[in-house]
Amino acid sequence: MTYELLLQEAEDNSIEVIEFTFESDCKAMIVDNIIAMSDKLITDKEKKCILAEEIGHYHTSSGNILNLNKISNRKQELKARKYAFEKLITLKDIIKASYKGCTNLFELAEYLDVTEQFLKDTLQHYQNKYGLYTEVGNYCIYFNPLTVCKYKYE
Repeated sequence: MTYELLLQEAEDNSIEVIEFTFESDCKAMIVDNIIAMSDKLITDKEKKCILAEEIGHYHTSSGNILNLNKISNRKQELKARKYAFEKLITLKDIIKASYKGCTNLFELAEYLDVTEQFLKDTLQHYQNKYGLYTEVGNYCIYFNPLTVCKYKYE
């Protein structure tokens, strides 16, 4: 999924996306139906990862969750991040990238057009969700170290 497609999804959900100059290191924030993206974000790759999470907040969060000292707010933050992880990188995407020749995290992040940190966080999410590995059709994905195997049935 491209940054442009995410912008279209936001528009389809009546969400306005604007650039904003934050006085802090904040990268983005959603208030009602407006997502303010930091004007310090440079690459579409980084913007895409951030926007996916903010759209996740639109779908999964409610109220002011800025105070991350509250457990309920941290849970909502995590739900939005999980939404972004699974939206931008599916298990099938990992399989496809493996069979397109991606052999390390850098190549995989490039192929999937996400930041390496977002990819690492996504893989950790999937490991937390499924354990050391999961099966998808005729494939097995091991998360640490990342390995994709195809079952050979005879």
